[in-house]
Amino acid sequence: MTSAPPAFSVGVYCGSRSGVAESFEVAARAVGHWIGRHGGQLVYGGGQSGLMGVVADATLAAGGRVVGVIPHAMVEKEWAKRDCTELHIVDSMHERKAMMARRADAFLALPGGIGTFEELFEVWTWRQLGYHDKPLGLLDVEGYYQPLLQFLGGSVTHGFMSDWQMDLLKVERDVPRLLQTLVQAAGLPAPVDLSQI
Repeated sequence: MTSAPPAFSVGVYCGSRSGVAESFEVAARAVGHWIGRHGGQLVYGGGQSGLMGVVADATLAAGGRVVGVIPHAMVEKEWAKRDCTELHIVDSMHERKAMMARRADAFLALPGGIGTFEELFEVWTWRQLGYHDKPLGLLDVEGYYQPLLQFLGGSVTHGFMSDWQMDLLKVERDVPRLLQTLVQAAGLPAPVDLSQI
């Protein structure tokens, strides 16, 4: 018996560490729970540690599908989450990011480090160049991304970016509101039980 396809797929970028604030894990768990509860699919980097592991575990626990995409070199270091619904082992980071981009209807960045920043900026760049039209979200837990957003505002002031480029990135602190916005912006039916995350 074939299971129903997911209602939507969210590509999530986040830290392979958990960070110092408990609220980072709480937010990652809420994202995964929301995706799973609403019949969605998580597409992520396939890791088992940090916020990556938290969001994947929460999605699975809530009944959602998890698609992990991880380079072979990371599997050899035993970083892979083996109980993903689908675990794709690829040769390079380039293949990883390309597959994640193909499989996602929308992209969401949680707190993370340079890998998270790089992945977010790449899909954001692709969006402003017209390589895709998928919505982008930034979950600003505990004001984590405020310094970055201030810096980017300075880039607009100095003429290296435009307001319309900034407007491509939906910034929110509320998990269900942001995910609802991304799903709707992707042109998919919006889940209705937002009060239960």
